[in-house]
Amino acid sequence: MANQYPGPPPEQPPGQPGQNPYAAPPGGPYAEGAYGYPTTPGATPVYGYPQAAPQPQSQPYSQQQPYSQQQPQPAFAAPLLTLGDIAVNGDTIVSPAGPMPLRGAVWTATDMSRTEERIPPHAIVLAILFFLLCFIGLLFLLMKERTTTGFVQVSVNSGGRHHSTMIPVQSRNQVVHVLNQVSYAQSISM
Repeated sequence: MANQYPGPPPEQPPGQPGQNPYAAPPGGPYAEGAYGYPTTPGATPVYGYPQAAPQPQSQPYSQQQPYSQQQPQPAFAAPLLTLGDIAVNGDTIVSPAGPMPLRGAVWTATDMSRTEERIPPHAIVLAILFFLLCFIGLLFLLMKERTTTGFVQVSVNSGGRHHSTMIPVQSRNQVVHVLNQVSYAQSISM
């Protein structure tokens, strides 16, 4: 009784005498419209069968426009400059706030990073080990390790729009690189 179904399928559903809904369509599985595939080329497609795409009509050579009168296609060149999610492409600044004109843009960079200087742990260990040799080991305490963490905030304001982005930095060289990029962006905005 555990594998028993609610009941066997009805032999004849109500309203359709003499036809079994579970039987294969007459004419076999490849009959007209069966499984969504029409058998005649001019037949209208049914669900699941894609319609053929219309073929483009080509113009004769004499009716085509000469090359000099055709509309120029937009060029998708690599951006001149990219700062976080701000890109300078041609004479436009592209940002999540929308496109802005490059001419007259006001760029601002704020260094929000900090640099810490400390004695590395291996220098302390070497100073203790070599302390016994005429205090030469104390020279290892002069070793310094600099670590930079934080962000550089870059803001651009042009054409009534404003966008700001934070660029993470891990060294002073990266901070200088971002500030140099902002000064280049300022120079091409004039």
